[in-house]
Amino acid sequence: VQLQASGGGLVQAGGSLRLSCVASETLIGIRAMRWYRQAPGKEREFVASIIPNGSVKYADSVRDRFSISRDRAKKTVNLQMNSLEPRDTAVYYCNIETVYKGHWGQGTQVTVSS
Repeated sequence: VQLQASGGGLVQAGGSLRLSCVASETLIGIRAMRWYRQAPGKEREFVASIIPNGSVKYADSVRDRFSISRDRAKKTVNLQMNSLEPRDTAVYYCNIETVYKGHWGQGTQVTVSS
């Protein structure tokens, strides 16, 4: 299974981006779908997650600005990012955890200019 992340880019502070992550095939036994990010020189950190019943969680730093969603039919997990700030600059990775294993996307770069 491959996860393809897209939607990153360069945006000014206050702007918005929508990231998408598409799985190459239908995944069985999904536990959670998540977004992480890794800024230069820093460890990868959790951003947001959604589980099969629709329950979502967010890192404190993005709550009220980011929104995670999923489209089961399209095998996609999305991350709507609003009111972006320079500190949001990072490579964003999608992750889908199943009862069998975890799957990672290749990452998409988000750069927010001040």
